[in-house]
Amino acid sequence: MEATIKKIIAKTFDELATGLETGSFGGAPKIALMGVGSEHGEAEMQEGADMAASRGLEAKFIGGVTEAEATEIIEKMLKSGEADGAVAMHYTFPIGVATVGKVVTPATGRSLYITTTTGSSATDRVAAMVRNAIYGIIAAKASGVANPSVGILNIDGARQVERALREIADNGYNINFAQSKRSDGGVFMRGNDVLNNPCDVLVCDSLTGNVLMKLLSGFTTGGSYEATGFGYGPGIGENSDQLVLIVSRASGAPVVAGAMEYAAQLVKGDWKKVLKAEFAAANAAGLRAVLEKITEKSAPVATETVVAPPKEIVTAEISGIEITELDDAVNVLWKASIYAESGMGCTGPIVLVNESKLETAQKILKDAGFVSE
Repeated sequence: MEATIKKIIAKTFDELATGLETGSFGGAPKIALMGVGSEHGEAEMQEGADMAASRGLEAKFIGGVTEAEATEIIEKMLKSGEADGAVAMHYTFPIGVATVGKVVTPATGRSLYITTTTGSSATDRVAAMVRNAIYGIIAAKASGVANPSVGILNIDGARQVERALREIADNGYNINFAQSKRSDGGVFMRGNDVLNNPCDVLVCDSLTGNVLMKLLSGFTTGGSYEATGFGYGPGIGENSDQLVLIVSRASGAPVVAGAMEYAAQLVKGDWKKVLKAEFAAANAAGLRAVLEKITEKSAPVATETVVAPPKEIVTAEISGIEITELDDAVNVLWKASIYAESGMGCTGPIVLVNESKLETAQKILKDAGFVSE
């Protein structure tokens, strides 16, 4: 009896120690890793999981299965609570969800949140970048950055994005605008700023963010092995309820470990609570109205209303479609009585259709000029 009591006491103190170390008093965050699909093999992924486990989280490695099976396992683990978050090399997010990457900048050694790096938060580029700013703030705050500074990459649409963000800031949403280190200052970040990060959160579109992630993660290795950083980050959307982070097939063990550590930080930072609070504040400041104005300006004068055919299971992917034409491509298939959904895969925008209708759908989209082959 005495021995049993001692064991219980010892276990309790062990859990308290873990809670003090990790910030999670329900035990260490449980993070699943999809070990299949890497260009470097499962052993490299296992090494990354082992490295992550030494940093105060519980790593759950999923290997020896197909990617589809691994995805199914991850989703079941997240739904059941067996895992608090997951890291995968391939995961299809719906439009509205995009990932916030995290890198270490070479000039300062400080973390930079690049928002976003995969997925698409909206089909309109400017509207997407405005949403991306909110996503980046959420990821940074949930990772422990109390008042993240926000810069906008100096690319097409940046000035429209600034106007939109300043409008909601003027209406009460707190945005800590960063200043470029260039002599003329301003919120627009140049290439130099990407290297020495005067901001915590860098706003851009997903395709640009993806390129920046690859450059900053693999510039010391020639690009075939991503050696530094924390991966392409969590998929964030206004209604997100599961934590899935992305790494590249070229990511090495250090980046995989970093991604799992990033996931654990988000769990400890109660990312869902942060997400709800930020969107509540942004919406109260008129975010939706601002986004509607942006999309109205870019919308065609007249649009045809197309009714969707009966919904069915869609698992076959058609890629090679411009993000700005994604909705139109779906409508073309609907008009042909083929149910389709838009999404975002690892390589860019995709249209999802039923496996049995893949060839027919591909031909329709090719004939309509949406895909080249």
